[in-house]
Amino acid sequence: MVPRLHLFEFNDQPWLPEVLRRAETDYLRTIIELTKPFAPLAPKLAELAERHGDKVVDLASGGAGPWRTLRTQIARPLELTMTDLFPNERAYRAAGLSFERQPVDAKAVPPHLSGIRTMFDALHHHRPAEARAVLADAHRARAPIVIGEATNRRVLVILPTLLLLPLFILFITPLIRPVSGWQLLLTYLIPIVPLLILWDGVVSCLRTYRPAELLELTKGLDGYRWEANELKKGGSFVTYLVGEPVR
Repeated sequence: MVPRLHLFEFNDQPWLPEVLRRAETDYLRTIIELTKPFAPLAPKLAELAERHGDKVVDLASGGAGPWRTLRTQIARPLELTMTDLFPNERAYRAAGLSFERQPVDAKAVPPHLSGIRTMFDALHHHRPAEARAVLADAHRARAPIVIGEATNRRVLVILPTLLLLPLFILFITPLIRPVSGWQLLLTYLIPIVPLLILWDGVVSCLRTYRPAELLELTKGLDGYRWEANELKKGGSFVTYLVGEPVR
């Protein structure tokens, strides 16, 4: 297992041009929809909704993450709200999902956004103190929270990512909806997007927290039931942390 390294990611930077940010988040949404890595978490989400209500606030939603398909795998209707520090309204509208227009910091979620909180493939963007602040804000609001990560620090994950991701990008880009001329131009003619996604993809693996590290972040957040583990789906793993207030 490679040690956790919090290296630079382009998609974290406020100066990244919006066309490149959208190109990356739209690609990530499409690959997640095709591979469905978070499907194993659907039963846990359904159980939380049964105990805490059907309102769900998705944090750091990017291009809508897994929700376009994940909501169909949960055996009850959910009232979903997408949020992000850089809201991608075009992607949320295309997915038919409700969203918060204003930027939302996952470390300080506004009180009117109540419900179960979810965060997919995003906690690794935060250093440990910031990641704990995300969990502490949910704890303060007594909001259940589900963290899911489809990346991890196994060498057998990092190496295929490094070698095969450029090919995935070339094959999957035509499947992205809605179609963007900028996405096609900056992928095939001027290959900025593949290089950006390759770098951020490898760094995301190196940044991902292990289950034991996730539980370490919850120390002192009492009155909650915390569970962290890995679930295997095919040849891949999804790492998760689930926290809910103990009544």
